[in-house]
Amino acid sequence: MSWRAGVLAIVALALAGCGGSHPRPSHGGKVAGPRAEGRHGGFRDDISRPQSSRYRDNDDSVPPAIDVSRIPEPVPRIEPRSLYGNKSPYTVLGKTYRVLSDARGYDERGIASFYGAKFHGYKTSSLENYDMYAFSAAHKTLPLPSYARVTNLENGKSVIVRINDRGPFHENRLIDLSYAAAVKIGIWPKGTGLVEVRAIDPAHRDDDGTAEELTAQAAVPSGSAHPAIWLQVGAFSDLANADRVATRLRSARLAPVQVTDVEVNGHNIRRVRVGPLDDVDQADRVTDQIEELGLPRPQVAVD
Repeated sequence: MSWRAGVLAIVALALAGCGGSHPRPSHGGKVAGPRAEGRHGGFRDDISRPQSSRYRDNDDSVPPAIDVSRIPEPVPRIEPRSLYGNKSPYTVLGKTYRVLSDARGYDERGIASFYGAKFHGYKTSSLENYDMYAFSAAHKTLPLPSYARVTNLENGKSVIVRINDRGPFHENRLIDLSYAAAVKIGIWPKGTGLVEVRAIDPAHRDDDGTAEELTAQAAVPSGSAHPAIWLQVGAFSDLANADRVATRLRSARLAPVQVTDVEVNGHNIRRVRVGPLDDVDQADRVTDQIEELGLPRPQVAVD
């Protein structure tokens, strides 16, 4: 299951996009804006409280397996940007992110996680209630709200999700799916999976197809080659620097090291990657080991 510390940890992330509001520090060191205390299932979500005491439960959990075949996928439609959750740039856990101006053309592969009962009914970064039984997701940089097709690269199953939350802020995760979406594409109960996230722009359906076609088509056909996880430690224009980093990684014997020459915008780049890695757990472990060597934190690549 996903690491969600920080998905809503800095409430300024959710609130600072509200025109005319003046967020103020709360006692917990967070930032609170307009009141957004909704009742759900007998509890009240007070977003002015610090993250450590905001939720009823300390640990996340999920209910027994559900039948998602009866849950309708969201139909992408043009929506105004949320007043909340679109501040750009924003900083969480010391890292700064920039929200994309629009979702058109976004297509990326990486590791998906999911979140469940701990957050059910509480406010997302867009100040909508999180519903773990709806097909939704959290993403660090796509505008709120936006739509994307998420495809499990290991089994070809896909789902359209409405992105209405920020996160996940675990370095090696690309998207946090709702519990229902995770069940739909087979990320549950494993907890993580390799996915493609392809944004859907309802304003340009000539590019993406009609709403009905979007619901029916899959981004990656079932039976595709099994994807591999790599950790990209750097892409260097100075080829000697690339070779030095590769030599250091090989000496540490963490995993195989791959050095490839690629052309980017007319420039020759030497890319240094570690992999392929067996699974997400190994990727997380090797990531920490690379940092312990004093090298930059690598980026996950899924090919």
